[in-house]
Amino acid sequence: MKKFIFIFFTLIPTLSYSQKVHSVNYSNQSDLKVYVVKYENQCDLKVFKVKYPNQVNGNQGLWFFTDYPNQSDKKIYFVDYQNQSDLKIFFVKYKNQAGWRNKSKKQLMY
Repeated sequence: MKKFIFIFFTLIPTLSYSQKVHSVNYSNQSDLKVYVVKYENQCDLKVFKVKYPNQVNGNQGLWFFTDYPNQSDKKIYFVDYQNQSDLKIFFVKYKNQAGWRNKSKKQLMY
């Protein structure tokens, strides 16, 4: 029984892909470099900013911005130029608009 509980609690965090992010000040502190595009059709991921961490549901573009880096799953750095980025995002107004446009980049947020 103890083995089952141990396996259960070690696998659950790896199965739940949350998107709690923290914006860092320097590129070398980040896990991912992000560029915000002006138009939706230019992005890899459409992002909706949620107000609470429990509103994050998988790798679907629902991001919660944390106050501290140790609370986040990914540390991101916003770059000034598109060619410097790993991921191009577009912020949407409504939760149901969030999601991936370029699924080949989906692994970046795991």
